[in-house]
Amino acid sequence: MRGRCYIGAAVAMTAILLATAGHAQDQVSTTPPTNQAILDHMQDLEQQVKQLRAEVATLKSSDKPALAATVEVPKENLVSSTSGEPAAPPSPSLASLLGPTSMSGFVDLYYGQNFNNPAGRANGLRFFDNATNQFGLNLVELVVDKAPDVTNSRTGYHVALGFGQAMNAVNGSEPQAGLGFDQYLKEAYFSYLAPVGKGLQFDVGKFVTPHGAEVIETKDNWNYSRGILFSYAIPYYHFGARAKYAFNDKYSLSGFFVNGWNNVVDNNTGKTYGVSFGWNPNKKFGVIQNYMAGPEQNNINATWRQLSDTVITYSPTSKLSFIVNGDYGRGDRIDEGEGTFSKPVYWTGVAGYVKYAFTGSSAFSARYEYYDDHDGFTTGTAQHFNEFTTTLERVVAHHIISRFEFRRDRSNQPAFLKGDNPVTSQNTLTAGLVFTFDSREGK
Repeated sequence: MRGRCYIGAAVAMTAILLATAGHAQDQVSTTPPTNQAILDHMQDLEQQVKQLRAEVATLKSSDKPALAATVEVPKENLVSSTSGEPAAPPSPSLASLLGPTSMSGFVDLYYGQNFNNPAGRANGLRFFDNATNQFGLNLVELVVDKAPDVTNSRTGYHVALGFGQAMNAVNGSEPQAGLGFDQYLKEAYFSYLAPVGKGLQFDVGKFVTPHGAEVIETKDNWNYSRGILFSYAIPYYHFGARAKYAFNDKYSLSGFFVNGWNNVVDNNTGKTYGVSFGWNPNKKFGVIQNYMAGPEQNNINATWRQLSDTVITYSPTSKLSFIVNGDYGRGDRIDEGEGTFSKPVYWTGVAGYVKYAFTGSSAFSARYEYYDDHDGFTTGTAQHFNEFTTTLERVVAHHIISRFEFRRDRSNQPAFLKGDNPVTSQNTLTAGLVFTFDSREGK
């Protein structure tokens, strides 16, 4: 706009000069100018026109940056004509503050009723929900986790702290003198993802066992109570090192080098070795085969305990799922006194699970188990027993898992109490609530 004004001014000044020259010529018309005077006057006018054109061109070039700067102002820096104030920045969430680290946990409570009304108010052969005819605290857990990632950091860590009956059962074999902190430590290990193929992950520390179809946390099982095989046939955790490698989405292999079964402080100088192989030919079918062997008896390295554990999963539809779990263990020898030991003891068991999801928030599950403790090594009495469990689950508000369960346990030996009297069976009802949270839901 300013350039146009300067051009108009220049044209006006040129017209005035020409008019002045014409007027001067009219005043001296009586005296004709010489040719030289006319030439000189025309040269002066031409020089003035050139100067005006140069000034106009300079003004045009100086206006362009100012115009460009005006066009390139970012929209977000402009004040809205409607609100009159700039938009407020979003408030930080817990997930954004933690970054690659996640924090999760749950509170697991239940009420149990044993129809035998045992005098000690405890269910027979049950560890995780042993309190009966009363409210019980199964587990309170807090987990801080950072998985290794090739795009971010190849190092990671996992720490899980817990309190309740479940932790008392899991860490019950640990010596408490000088190691009281371990009573509340479920897992604690560091991870490193080595640049080998798709990633070879190493974990060092305390971690849960790969064996079994169930886990310590209620929320990740199909039933509320833990089964016989999980309680007696397999270990709960290990302390040492493991390596995991997934060849592709169908085959995976893990190796273990640990102190042994359920001990941070080793009870002998030997070590336990293990291997786990996973095969998932498709999304509906999967097999995990675990094997572990090593000396587990106090101050004895000569006898090795061996355990073979197989888990088969099958989901024919999105609503219906099955699991079959089988265990076989042997190797320890019982001290019979006077320097003699028994033949290697053994135990074996099988479990079957079925789950049907009515909707995304409700499901029905059933479990049957048979367990043979041939020498009484794991339960304290040579016996074989079975159990049948049905569980109805309902998830409320995405964070509350409610379960209502009926279970029947039966043995060929009087392993349970009815009042003060030993009996061969017990029936129980359990109502459980699990409140969960996860920081990753805030992302």
